[in-house]
Amino acid sequence: AKPYCMVTGAMLPAIVAVLILFGFGGLSLLLLLGVWWRERSGEGLVQVIVLGDAGRSPRMQYHCLSLVEQHFTVDLIGYGGSPLVAELRESRRLTHHQLSEPPAILNAAPQLLRYGLKVLFQTANLFWAIFAHTKKPSHVLLQTPPAIPTLLVAVVSSLLRGSKLIVDYHNYGHTILALTLGKDHRLVKIAQVYEKLFAGFAYANLCVSEAMRNDLRRTLGVRAIILYDRPPSRFHPTSLENRHKLFKQLARTEPAFQTPSTEDSTASVTLFTERTKDGSVSLREDRPFLIISSTSWTEDEDFGILLQALEIYDKNASKDNLPQILCVITGKGPQKEYYKGIIAGKNFSHVTISTLWLSAEDYPVLLGSADLGVCLHKSSSGLDLPMKVVDMFGSGIPVCAVHFNCLHELLRHDHNGLIFKDHKELAEQLRTLTRGFPGKNHHLSKFRDNLSSFQSLRWGHYWKLHVLPLISR
Repeated sequence: AKPYCMVTGAMLPAIVAVLILFGFGGLSLLLLLGVWWRERSGEGLVQVIVLGDAGRSPRMQYHCLSLVEQHFTVDLIGYGGSPLVAELRESRRLTHHQLSEPPAILNAAPQLLRYGLKVLFQTANLFWAIFAHTKKPSHVLLQTPPAIPTLLVAVVSSLLRGSKLIVDYHNYGHTILALTLGKDHRLVKIAQVYEKLFAGFAYANLCVSEAMRNDLRRTLGVRAIILYDRPPSRFHPTSLENRHKLFKQLARTEPAFQTPSTEDSTASVTLFTERTKDGSVSLREDRPFLIISSTSWTEDEDFGILLQALEIYDKNASKDNLPQILCVITGKGPQKEYYKGIIAGKNFSHVTISTLWLSAEDYPVLLGSADLGVCLHKSSSGLDLPMKVVDMFGSGIPVCAVHFNCLHELLRHDHNGLIFKDHKELAEQLRTLTRGFPGKNHHLSKFRDNLSSFQSLRWGHYWKLHVLPLISR
C-alpha cells in the first residue's frame, strides 16, 4: 500500500498561492513595523542570531561575552535546550529570546514539503522574535550556517531597521545540506544560489580560517576578516584539587569513573586521584590514560574510526604493556544513540568508553584533566576549523585529529599534535603516545610545551582587535 498523504499534486498550486499571499501580507506588515522601529535609537544594542541551541554554540556565546564585557546590551535570539555559560545567565546586559521548535507534526510530511514548511515556520518565528520582542539594534551579528532562512531574515530586518549586519561564516550551509541530500540535489543547488544572492548585503563578514576567507572572495565575491577561534580564559590545565572534586562528582553517576570506594562519600580516592595524609591531592600511579573527544554526533564525524582504533589498541595492549584507557565522549546529537548501541556491543578488556553530557562549567574542568584529545571532525566544505581542538589546546592537551584540507592552520603535525587519515594510523598514534604511561612521554611533553604560545593569546585579544572596531564605528 502507498503511504497516505493529505497533500495531493492538485492541491499544491493552491497551497503555494496561499503561502505567497501570506508572504506578501507579512512583508507589508514588516515594512510598516520597520518604519516605526527605525525611529528608535539602537545605540549600544547588539542583536546576536543563531538558529540552533544557543547553549551549544560556543563561538556565539563568546561573542556575547565580549560584547557584555564592553558594556553593550545584547539580545540573543536562538533555541533553548542547553543552558548558557554562567556569565551570560547571570548578566543583566543579555536577554535570551528563545525560539520555538518547529512542530513535530511536520516530520510526517514528504521530504520536500517538510523542508519547505519548516523553513516557513522558522522564518515567521524569527521575524516575530525580532520585531515583536526586540528593539532596533545598531548591529546584527549572525551565525551561518544555517543560512536558510536566517540570512534572508537578517538581511530584511537589518534593512528595515537601519542596522548594520555582520555575518560570521563558520562554514557553508549548502555543504552541510549536501551531507544528507548529496551535492547534486536540487535543494543543495538552490541553497548555494541563495547564499550567494544574500551574501553581498552584509556590512561586514567574519570567518574562521584563511582558506574560508579566500573561498568566500572567490565564490561569493565578499571580503571577510579572519577571526580565528581562540579559547576564553576558563579553558586551562585543571588543578589537582579541582580534578579530584570533579572525579568524585562523576563517580556518583558514571560507572566508568567508579572505584570500590565510590559509595563512601568521605573516600579520599578516585579513579585518577587520591588525597594524601597531609591533605594534598596527587595522581594515582595506576590511573588510566584519559582520552576525551567532544562531538555533536552528526554526519561530519565518523566515530567508527575511533572505535576501530580502540579495538586495535585493546587487542595489542597486553603484549605491548600499554595502560588502561578511559575514553570519554561528550556531547549531544542525532547519531548518539546509534553509536551507543555499537559501543555497548564491544567487549574491551583494556578500554572503557563513557558517553556523557557535561555542563558548561564542568566541561573545561574535564578537558584540563585529560591526557589527550581526539577530534573526528571532517569539515563539509574543507574550510572551517574544529572549535573542540581550540578548547583542547586552551586546556593544554595535545590532540590527534583526522585530516582535512585546512587543518594545518590550527594543528601542526608532530608540533602540537598528530594528524591521522584512518583508524590504523590513529591506533598507532595511541600506542606511541600511551607508551610508558604514567611516566613521561617524549611526544606528549613536546606537544604540551609547544602549546604555550597558543595559550598566551585568548579569544578576547583577537575579538577586540577584529570585531570591536566594526561595532564601535
